[in-house]
Order: sequence, then C-alpha cells, then structure tokens
Amino acid sequence: MSKPDSLIDTGRIYVRAGKGGDGAISFRREKFVPFGGPDGGDGGNGGHVFIRATTSKNTLSEFRRKRKFIAPDGENGSGSKMSGKNGESLVIDVPVGTQIYNAETGELIADLKEPGAIVCVARGGKGGKGNVHFATAVNQAPKMAEAGEPGEELFVKLELKLLADVGLIGYPNVGKSTLISVISNAKPKIANYHFTTLVPNLGVVKFGDYSFIVADVPGLIKGAHKGSGLGHNFLKHVERCYLLVHLIDIASIDGRDFVQDYYDIRNELQLHNPELSKKPEIVVANKSDLLIPEELEKRLKYFKTATGKEILPISAATGFNIKELKSTLWNHIKGSKSFFENYRHRKEFKLPKVPPVSSRIPAIDEFKIKKIEENTFAVEGPAVDYYGRKIIMKEKPDTYLLELLEKGGLSAKLKKMGAKEGDTVILNGREYEYME
Repeated sequence: MSKPDSLIDTGRIYVRAGKGGDGAISFRREKFVPFGGPDGGDGGNGGHVFIRATTSKNTLSEFRRKRKFIAPDGENGSGSKMSGKNGESLVIDVPVGTQIYNAETGELIADLKEPGAIVCVARGGKGGKGNVHFATAVNQAPKMAEAGEPGEELFVKLELKLLADVGLIGYPNVGKSTLISVISNAKPKIANYHFTTLVPNLGVVKFGDYSFIVADVPGLIKGAHKGSGLGHNFLKHVERCYLLVHLIDIASIDGRDFVQDYYDIRNELQLHNPELSKKPEIVVANKSDLLIPEELEKRLKYFKTATGKEILPISAATGFNIKELKSTLWNHIKGSKSFFENYRHRKEFKLPKVPPVSSRIPAIDEFKIKKIEENTFAVEGPAVDYYGRKIIMKEKPDTYLLELLEKGGLSAKLKKMGAKEGDTVILNGREYEYME
C-alpha cells in the first residue's frame, strides 16, 4: 500500500515570468545622413505566468514530474525604432477545484472553482526604453538605453479539492470505481485489490437531457481524520460535493460488518469537519447480486433497523437498479447549482490583460553613505540599485551614474561623513578614489 505522502492531490512548483527586453542603442545610418539621430527601439515585455482551471484534468500528478515553469523573455529592441516582441505568456492547466498558495508565506492566491477560471501568479517585466527616448537638446546622440525589468518569480503550492455534484464515499473495495465507470464516462483502472484507488476519478453522468458530475472519492478507513491509511488527504475532497453517496458492501466480501463500516465512515466525516455530516446523503448497497433474494432482504432490513436510514440495493457489476440510482441522484441535485451546467454554459476564456512589472523610479538623492572601515565608504540605496541596474551605457558606463548621484548631493554627503582626499568610495560594485 502506498504511503499517504505519495498521494497526488498537492504539488509545489517554481514559476518565473519573463524578463523585459533591453532597449537598443542605435543611430540612423542612411545615405547622405552621416550623423543620423538615435533610433533605438524599446524592448518587449516579458511573458506572464497564468494558472487556469480545466475540466480535462482531475489530478496534480504531472507536477510530480515537472516542477519548473518559466515564461519567455521579451525581445531586445533594435534599430529603426523597432520594438522587440513581447514574450508569450505561459498558461499552466490544473484541475477545477485547485487552490493556489504562495508556498513561502502560505497566503491563498486563488481558489479556481470554475472551469476556465484563471489567475496571473507571476507578471513579466516591462521592456526597457531605447536611446531614442534619451535625446535632449544638450545630448542629441545619447549612447544609453534602459535594461528590461526582471519578471516576478515565486514558489507556488497547489492543493486540489475536487468539485462535483455527487461524491462517492465508502470503505476500499466496496465497488466505487466500478460504479462510477457504469454510471458515467469515467474510465478508472479497476481490479479486485484490498486497498484503495490512489487517484480520485471524475465522471459526467448523463440523465435524459441533463448531466451532472460524480467524484469517486478514494476509500476511507477508520482513523482517516488522524492520517491513518490515506488519511485526510482524501477527506478534503468530500468538502465540495453537494450530495454524498455512501456505498457499502452488502455481501460483506471482506468479512466486515457493513453497518459498522457505515458508522466508521460517518464518524470520520464528523471528526474531520462536522459540516460534512450535514450534507445530503444516499446509502447504496452494492454487490446485491452475490446474495439470494431472501438474504438480501434480511440484510437490508437489518441495516435500516440499525441506522434508521433508507438503503437502495444495486449491483454495479450486473447493472441492477442502476437506472433507479441515477434517477434518485438527479432528484436530489436538480435543485442545486450543478457544476456541470456551469461547465457547459461557460464562454470561451481569454487571457486577462495584466500590466508588466515596472519598478518605482527613485529620486536621485535616495541613497546613503555607509562607513565600512577607516578611509572606506560605500554608497547604497534605491537610486544606486535602480540606476546602476537600469541604465545601459555604450561607453563609460559609470559616468552617468556618478553624474546623476552628484546632482543628488554625493560629494556633499561624503564630506559630511568625514571622507578625505584619497579615501576609497565603493559604488555599484566598483571602487573609486574620492577627490574633493
């Protein structure tokens, strides 16, 4: 039997949006125009990362194999004022009912309860400006441009809680997988194992002109709310089902008391979440075909006397009473908000428009001087970080940053901190000699 931690209803992935493309440093080169002006185009925006809910998946198993999702970067700008192409957004499909958390903080980012529901979990970086934007009356041939902004990145935790109209519950090996394969379009792997299905199955049941969704919630056992067996990993799937179908093995193939089985599972629901025990419930006796009519009638009467509950006998193997079961299910849920109807009537989705990441532009005096040791000073702060990273220079890359910070009072701040002629000043990873 697999251990609880092998279940595939959770996942942890790393997502990174694309970096914005760099702006271009370029000048017109036309015949008879030897000194053409700047024509460097802007970089394209980086691609976003979206997570979308789909009905075509019902597990998070693929995120055990692939855990890293990176959107394309934006293209760099080029000459003739040509902007780079935006990076394509990356869309990650997950089952309907997936909750998305920031894995580092535990914050719930989104709960994708409807098909096509979509959320942006990482925004792409804004493309940098080309040198055409930096021309001034004083500097008509700027040899500088902007670097693109980095995209957002984070670790995301995915947790699936199935959404269905009907949830099949019961001990392992009572026939839930067989039943869902008979009443719906689900095709679960079925074998006569004395342990449970490891993956929940979803199926669409057709009833006349109507349809509804059934989830085969993998087998629960006594102590499941504490993590015994497959534990509360599967109990949470029951939380979002409108109607519960409690399946019991009326033939007691495994030698257990079917009445005790019923009470054990009901107790687990109550202990996990008291609200679960208040959900509408139908009790269904499977494997009726294995008993002679007199014995079947005796056991059905025994169950009703012991529990006070009505019980519907069926045989998933032979089809006995399956039509009656489908009719009973529909009569219970037809007044509810059917998930399948939501699926069918939902319009085709479009990716939402999301603005790219754009850093705040700090004031040129947003920096501070820090004395590291005698005769050595470091210049730090938002202005240094932003302009040191953002500005691309074709020649003398430090000149622009030094001149900019000087306008913000660099020399005055150094002198105030006690800097003297010949002292070392560290700026943007480089060392300079201080001169008054």
